[in-house]
Amino acid sequence: GWTSSDLKQLYEAFGFRIRSGSNHDIVSHPEYPQIRDTLPRQNKELPKAYASTALKNIEELLSLQTGNEGEDDG
Repeated sequence: GWTSSDLKQLYEAFGFRIRSGSNHDIVSHPEYPQIRDTLPRQNKELPKAYASTALKNIEELLSLQTGNEGEDDG
C-alpha cells in the first residue's frame, strides 16, 4: 500500500534527493550517485516492486556508508 509520497519521505529520511524528470521523479543520493531510482508522480498505490527497489537502495546505501567508515583518516 505504498504511494509515491510515502517512498519519497522514506528516501528523503536517508538523505536521498528527489528531482523532477520529464515523466517521473528521479531519486538519487548526493554522496552515492550510482544509487538511483524513479518514482511516478501520481500519488496512488504503487506496485510492490517500487517498495522493494527502495528497500534495496537503502540497504545498498547503508552498506556503502558502513564500508566507508574510517577511510577519511588515511
